[in-house]
Amino acid sequence: MKEYPADEASREEVVIRSSGDVVKARQTVRLLAQQAGLSLVNQTKLVTAASELGRNTLIYGGGGTADAVIVRDMARVGVRVSFSDTGPGIPDIEQALTDGWTSGSGMGLGLSGARRLVDEFELDSAPGAGTTVTVLKWAR
Repeated sequence: MKEYPADEASREEVVIRSSGDVVKARQTVRLLAQQAGLSLVNQTKLVTAASELGRNTLIYGGGGTADAVIVRDMARVGVRVSFSDTGPGIPDIEQALTDGWTSGSGMGLGLSGARRLVDEFELDSAPGAGTTVTVLKWAR
C-alpha cells in the first residue's frame, strides 16, 4: 500500500485485549471517518471492516493493536487503519483471503469481506511472525 501523508493529530491507537476493545476500535474508526468526511455508507463499510479485523486480531492473534489515522492524497481525504498482532500468523494468505474459507467457526467472510469493503487492503503475515492488516477508505 502506498504511504500517504498522515494527519498525526488525528492518530488514535487502541489496544485490543477484549471484545470491549474491539467495540472501542470500531467507535474510534467511526469518529475518524466522520471527521474525514466519509459518507454514511462509506463510514459503515469501514467500520464493518474494522469490526471484522479487530475481532480477528483478538480471536486469532491473541490481541494486538489498532492504529487509525486520517490520511491525505492531494485533494482526497481518507482513513487508514492497521491491525497488528504477534500471534501465530497466517500460513497460507491466498487461502485465508478466499471467500468461504475459515480457520475457525465463523462464516469465512472476515478477511475477504473486509477487503471488498475498503478501497485499499494490505495483509502482511507469516507463520510465527504475527499479522498486520492495513485498510484504507477514501471520502468520495
